[in-house]
Amino acid sequence: MELGTIEREIYVEASPEIVFEVVSSPDHIKQWWPDEADYEATPGSTGVISFGDPAQGGHVASFAVVEVAPPRTFSFRWIHPAGQEAVPGNSLLVTFDLSPSGGGTLVRMTETGFRELGWEAAKIEHEYRDHVTGWDHFLPRLAPYVATLRVRP
Repeated sequence: MELGTIEREIYVEASPEIVFEVVSSPDHIKQWWPDEADYEATPGSTGVISFGDPAQGGHVASFAVVEVAPPRTFSFRWIHPAGQEAVPGNSLLVTFDLSPSGGGTLVRMTETGFRELGWEAAKIEHEYRDHVTGWDHFLPRLAPYVATLRVRP
């Protein structure tokens, strides 16, 4: 099993402009992925995202925006140590590439950097599998959330 990159593709029935907002804006992203998101959707912005209540064992992850190119690309680094700059070798890189497709958008998500973190093989495998499970749970929530944003006649 290759443990270096996670890749997923999903189709969303909305324009790339709408999907871009949903994968980049903290207000939208927390509706389908983390429970909380605090960052600016501008390159170089840093912040945090959290899953569950940190006081009850939830997880807080440092978050750094890398690329913001509407309506095509949004990328960020995460899982780096708090207080450190997110760079290759201490963080994972997630990229959302959006392409028009029919009347909607093809979303290609990639997450890379597992091998570069210097973890032992067992830790790489555990984290990789955990992220696969996470993306397989959260990405399918993207299209139904976008559907709730449509203006109904």
